[in-house]
Amino acid sequence: MEQRRSILTCPIWGHRAVETMPVDACVCRYECRSCGTTLTPKKGDCCVFCSYGSVPCPPVQVSRTARLSRWLEDGRVVVWWEIDDLPHAKVCGLDDRTDRLR
Repeated sequence: MEQRRSILTCPIWGHRAVETMPVDACVCRYECRSCGTTLTPKKGDCCVFCSYGSVPCPPVQVSRTARLSRWLEDGRVVVWWEIDDLPHAKVCGLDDRTDRLR
């Protein structure tokens, strides 16, 4: 079972905040509550939780368990997993309107 809470640590001043991660989207922008810096994912990560969190996002937690994910050339990531022996897949791509991967 994946974890839903992660501690985000700002790389500028080290401020830490406990946040709840969405299970259906990846968060691509997060504003530090202390210094106001906008955090974005590091290259190769799908979201700020994977880059700056104590726990990666739920889709990555699942894909790491299953070891089934890959990056596409256009920057989207494909994640596969199984629930009750049924295969599931999700393609995450940046949605400019929500600043989340969908």
